[in-house]
Amino acid sequence: MLPSLVRLVFPVCLVALVTVGAVPETVFAASSEARKIVVPLADAEQGRSLFVGKGCVVCHSVNGVGGKAAPALDATGDEFNLDILDFVARMWRGAPTMIVLQEMELGYQIELTGEELAHLAAFAADKEAQSEFSETDIPEVIRDWMVDEVYQELDPDYMAR
Repeated sequence: MLPSLVRLVFPVCLVALVTVGAVPETVFAASSEARKIVVPLADAEQGRSLFVGKGCVVCHSVNGVGGKAAPALDATGDEFNLDILDFVARMWRGAPTMIVLQEMELGYQIELTGEELAHLAAFAADKEAQSEFSETDIPEVIRDWMVDEVYQELDPDYMAR
């Protein structure tokens, strides 16, 4: 439900704000050449697939399913608007710890595109999509990698977020 709302509401609101002048033109133009802001469409179902496929589930959980090494990503249901940039900012603050854990548990650092981050943010904010998430969504090989330990000693500030 949320991804559909985001797809419909965001472009309409952005056009309305630009039309009435609530968003300064400088946001959209640099010197004489117009710049475009690219905002990927966020899809919670694709985010759910990426959550498992990229290995996020090894350390993070949703609905109690997943690793315990990092904060749970359960949606509270209070999110009316999806703030992709806030989601990315929270990831950025935890990046040093995440990189250490990814290299320890996976043997490599996870690579994500802007579009993939948008999908992950949509999944993290969509209570309905999360309600359908279960252990059956996780392949056996990934289930074996899931971390049951909490790594609070690596960065207590990150774990508190």
